[in-house]
Amino acid sequence: MTLRVPPFALAIALIACCFSSQARADQSNILLIFIDDLGWKDIGCYGNDLVETPHIDQLAAEGLKFTNFYASGAVCSPTRCAVQSGQNQARIGITAHIPGHWRPFERVITPQTTMALPLDTVTVAESMKAAGYTTGYVGKWHLGNGPEFQPDRQGYDFSAVIGGPHLPGRYRVQGRSDLKPKPNQYRTDFEADLCIDFMKQNKDQPFFLMLSPFAVHIPLGAMSEKVQKYEAKAKQTGKSLPHPVYAAMIEHCDDMVGRLLESLDELGISDDTMVVFTSDNGGLYQRYDYREAADDLVSTQAPLKGEKGSLHEGGIRVPLIIRHLATVKSAGVCDEPTISHDFYPTFVELAGGELPANQTIDGHSLAPLLSDPTSRLDRDALHWHYPHYHHDRPASAIREREWKLIEYLDGTGDLELYNLANDLGETKNLASEKKGRAGDLKRKLTQWRSSVLARTPMPNPSYDPERAHEWWNLKSGKPVPSDQRQRFPATEKD
Repeated sequence: MTLRVPPFALAIALIACCFSSQARADQSNILLIFIDDLGWKDIGCYGNDLVETPHIDQLAAEGLKFTNFYASGAVCSPTRCAVQSGQNQARIGITAHIPGHWRPFERVITPQTTMALPLDTVTVAESMKAAGYTTGYVGKWHLGNGPEFQPDRQGYDFSAVIGGPHLPGRYRVQGRSDLKPKPNQYRTDFEADLCIDFMKQNKDQPFFLMLSPFAVHIPLGAMSEKVQKYEAKAKQTGKSLPHPVYAAMIEHCDDMVGRLLESLDELGISDDTMVVFTSDNGGLYQRYDYREAADDLVSTQAPLKGEKGSLHEGGIRVPLIIRHLATVKSAGVCDEPTISHDFYPTFVELAGGELPANQTIDGHSLAPLLSDPTSRLDRDALHWHYPHYHHDRPASAIREREWKLIEYLDGTGDLELYNLANDLGETKNLASEKKGRAGDLKRKLTQWRSSVLARTPMPNPSYDPERAHEWWNLKSGKPVPSDQRQRFPATEKD
């Protein structure tokens, strides 16, 4: 039987083919690699001389390395919210990791975090889809439980949300994929498999793919041969940090990056793909609820002060590398202060799309910095709001060029003022010495909190200094059994 096609249908098909090829020529793919808990000093190209990260270092050599890039939040869910929404997460109320921690006897009652990214939020994936992109998400989501709050309900054509910290446990795939984890396959390997499969299926059309591995989040766990390698290196160098298992986890991530870059080359789309490598918050030094043994130490961000869960530099300053072989000069360095919610307008601009008309976008496009890393963005300041107890007390912060102010919100009225140009390690609090500068930044920070309707702590009528240190579980309504937690890192068999 002969298939007959009406002439007007042929014309429509020809126009569609021309449009598709034009879109491919004008629109670059975007691969966003979003590591969990990776600190500013945890990889080689940012100064770590113990961990081996050759693929990430090569990415930096071929792209642009940002030295003053910040996570939008001090823990995971807030930054993930900011990336998806283009907004400072204080507007939405996702200010702690979901569901958050609870200190019922502390000086103040901290606000309850919003438990899911609202479905009426126009996500970066939805804006990219509107621009003609196929969208994919692989890994950890952490923006709401239940099927109604998963990535496939937030603009992602394909999504694989994976549970289980190291060996893939529960996973929920929406979209085309027949892949399953191999027996005893390390999680980053399975996540790489899923991403490579997605890229193969969509290599002939523009795609936006976000990879969010569980690594390097605790509980620590890595394949034994890598752990043994870093145990030997630690003995040779006399270095105790990062912990050998943590170092091995970082190398697992580097292996994952290497596989993805190799696949882009094999598919012939490296030149047409922007690769973005970053983290959701600062590195971890020690569990939030441990207060003693040195065996629990994970890493260090020295000379930066603080860690994940803190608004000091160690808690929010993270790596950012952007490689786009078609437009970004190799081995570049950018010192301009930038932040996670800048990704949304950057990606949409690269896609030739439009930002949502009725949704405030707090981010600024990084496009001017990609073409000229010495330029400045038209932005007055960066802001953070973390009104929760974690590795520090509830606080907000503002950075205005070299000046940074941290205001504690626990009823003490404490202020910390630092000049980051002269004191990257935040060792000298200048709040008393420079009261005018501190007062000006505090006023601006208060105005910003009001403008975004940020939720703040309230005095606690149940404050009990004797029990203020207790952590409670929001789900169970019971104290967190810190002493029963795994005290030593796990090692997976090869």
